[in-house]
Amino acid sequence: MAHKLLVVDDEEDIVELLSYNLQLEGYEVFRATNGMEALNQARKHLPDLILLDLMLPDVDGFSICEILHCQPSTTNIPVIVLTAMAGELPRLHGFEVGAADYCIKPIRPRDLKARVKSVLETSAARTAESEAETDGVAVR
Repeated sequence: MAHKLLVVDDEEDIVELLSYNLQLEGYEVFRATNGMEALNQARKHLPDLILLDLMLPDVDGFSICEILHCQPSTTNIPVIVLTAMAGELPRLHGFEVGAADYCIKPIRPRDLKARVKSVLETSAARTAESEAETDGVAVR
């Protein structure tokens, strides 16, 4: 089964380019071009990973991260921030609100694919570890 990804950016050309490259890698890709649509798509599809721009027209990416991490159904979805905001403070704030990675646009397709793969592998390992701990507690 293919991993599900949600690509969120207010620039439709970027959404198309990212989606195309990720689909070539075998991922199932959902798309959103604003914050509310991103939250709705995340709740509906429960993607394995979200690629999120910070500067969106309605709800900014920082707020989206906070909202997703406060809801039980979406709290464990890793987020890779893709943004033009290159400063140290936005990057640190991104990690503070739960981003798994922070990438500055433009990003090369090969770099993006490597980061997506890495975050998905880390997320899978954490899930397996968490399930093993839960199983261990249930057996006792």
